[in-house]
Amino acid sequence: MKIRIEIDSCFEDDEVIIKCREFNSIVQHVHDAIVEKTSKTPNMVFYKDKDEYFFPLTNVLFFETDNETVFAHTVNDVYRTEYKLYELQQILPERFVRISKSTIVNITHILSVSRNLTSSSLIKFHKSHKQVYVSRFYYKDLKQKMLYGRSN
Repeated sequence: MKIRIEIDSCFEDDEVIIKCREFNSIVQHVHDAIVEKTSKTPNMVFYKDKDEYFFPLTNVLFFETDNETVFAHTVNDVYRTEYKLYELQQILPERFVRISKSTIVNITHILSVSRNLTSSSLIKFHKSHKQVYVSRFYYKDLKQKMLYGRSN
């Protein structure tokens, strides 16, 4: 892979163009890194009891709602957030995908999806006992994001 940077003071805005023979995992990772570094995702504060926690979004396996409260799940813990799920869906990076009415998942942590044609499919995560279900309605979009990093 060649990387070239051209500097021209005539440009009003910076633009990154990726030229590739095919869209593969390396190109996807380059794309994701650029999007993550340039996204306007706000710094998030997570709450547990009376404490505030500050850690990168990459640590979050999934967000889910429970009685109108949104929780962020990490490998070993659960934290409360002040955002609503629909707000998170608008501000989170592309690696976070809606998988049901009550859950948004970080696809970089998914280990497996046990497909069930008649009901929801089970998602398991790397290095965690936690599991969530993807509804049939959202399964196709999740699979597209997992395979290609984008939806049609």
